[in-house]
Amino acid sequence: MARTATQRTDQGDENTEPKTAIYVYGIVPADVETDAEVKGIGDPPSPIETVRHGDIAALVSEINADRPLGTPDDLAAHARILDASASEVPVLPLRFGAVVTDRDAVTGELLAEHHDEFAAALGELEGKAQYILKGRYDERAILAEILQESSEAQRLRDAIRDAPEEVTRNERLALGELIANTIAAKREADTRTAIEALEELDIDVAPREATHERDAVYVACLAEVSAQPDLERVASDLAKKWGERVELRLMGPLAPYDFVRTTRPGG
Repeated sequence: MARTATQRTDQGDENTEPKTAIYVYGIVPADVETDAEVKGIGDPPSPIETVRHGDIAALVSEINADRPLGTPDDLAAHARILDASASEVPVLPLRFGAVVTDRDAVTGELLAEHHDEFAAALGELEGKAQYILKGRYDERAILAEILQESSEAQRLRDAIRDAPEEVTRNERLALGELIANTIAAKREADTRTAIEALEELDIDVAPREATHERDAVYVACLAEVSAQPDLERVASDLAKKWGERVELRLMGPLAPYDFVRTTRPGG
């Protein structure tokens, strides 16, 4: 997406076939222009367009109304459009699955009704995007760490070593529970360390729920795009601090999924 000074109002297509609908990705400033080469959801996908009203616009594309949504490609396209936009302009993402009948419905059910609210939110997001700091424990390293720290883990490990599984079922269950609880405690401590480091940059931070049993840290933050080098420095410092025990990566700029709530059309 690129911002220009040109203002253009999309008109509803009176010849739209009954079996088509309009998919809405998110809200952007009205002066955003789209690239005809950028395609959205669907098979075949249609170009991304804008529907404008006042100071705001909706990023939309035409879809087949009879085709169910929800494939991995659909979800990826939804995120791709929003994240690509967020790297250039402020964007308010809609949750996946926002579909209306036509372009007039985009204006009437979404843009006109929430114009001032959306315009104010876009103003607050000017120059900002979301970043994700995500880390996962290395399995070998974290198990070695737990065994080194816990005599009980060592005892259980020794009890099941070279013993038949049916004979040591209770010990195996106990060791698995001990490992899971210890990782959860380490995750809480490491997440706290990451949040404290990010908050030193005076940015908004929001922890996310773990999505894997070995997740070490999963934190979203809202920052100025110009501050990305500072975020990279924090990530690098944490990676050095944790060494091989955590595989850490910083993702972004992304749409601010964790920091805005946008009403669906008709909602």
